Amino acid sequence: MQPQRPSSKALAVSDRSDRGTATVAVVSFVGVVLVVALAGATILGAAVAHRRAQAAADLAALSGATTRQQGGDACRAAADVARANGAVLDVCREVADDLQVTVSVALPHAVPGLGHVSARARAGPS
Repeated sequence: MQPQRPSSKALAVSDRSDRGTATVAVVSFVGVVLVVALAGATILGAAVAHRRAQAAADLAALSGATTRQQGGDACRAAADVARANGAVLDVCREVADDLQVTVSVALPHAVPGLGHVSARARAGPS
């Protein structure tokens, strides 16, 4: 006994019901890939911005502490160095012999609500 082959009419109905499913699957896949790529780029951009902020904070604190030891305006020197490194000096405090600074750097292509990253540093003789 041989299995019966479906009629051509049955095949035509089946073909029509499957038409377009590959397109939907491919479009969905491309959408997911784009979302993952965008999220990855945002995270990478934030990591790079944080590294820049930390470097700017370290340099600003060292410059300010050195200027302070030489009798100059520590916070002004720290602000100048932060600005030269693409950052903004948010906080500058002289605590005992140390200088504490906080700087911020804007995120590239910032996501609303996440416009900048901050970093802190401390420098002094001890």
